[in-house]
Amino acid sequence: MKKIISLFLLSLTCGLVFQACNDSETYAEMLEEEKDAINKFIRKHGIKVITAEEFEKNGNETDTATNEYVQFSNGVYMQIVNKGGTDGDSIRTRDVITVRFVEYDILTEDTTLANYTYPQMLDVFDYTVSGTTAYGQFRQGLLYEAYSTTKVPEGWLVPLQFVKSGARVKLIVPSKVGHDTAMQYVYPFFYDLRRIKVW
Repeated sequence: MKKIISLFLLSLTCGLVFQACNDSETYAEMLEEEKDAINKFIRKHGIKVITAEEFEKNGNETDTATNEYVQFSNGVYMQIVNKGGTDGDSIRTRDVITVRFVEYDILTEDTTLANYTYPQMLDVFDYTVSGTTAYGQFRQGLLYEAYSTTKVPEGWLVPLQFVKSGARVKLIVPSKVGHDTAMQYVYPFFYDLRRIKVW
């Protein structure tokens, strides 16, 4: 009798495992869902997408009047709302950067984080450029606390070569260049980086 019960429980467990496998999405399906969500977000917000070549011809600027965003090869979409300070305020390697931001989950259509109303939650990170690669490591902040990571999302680093201290940019960041949680669960995020400053 024990053998029959054990065999039944084993069969039931195997059946549940296979059923769970059938119900879960593949990585390719999650990427397709992410792509669809980003396209829906772009349509919903009337975003005009331009190429990196067009952006360069426009003097590395986007037209906010037509809600223009440039799409880069890594999948990031960027709108420069305000380019920032004077000629002496360029962002350089080894600068310490502070950011006020809003994070919006494109899949769930909900704001997930915002530090602009909490002075004590200023996000601060070290910015380093080595060759053609940029890195960022958080010292403190809301994103750092919320996702338990010191790594600055790669998507956040894209605008730093085009703006100066005091800039404001809006970004659509696909999971592959987002924070660790975004990469793990294939979540795209929209960011309004409201104040990027050299500390």
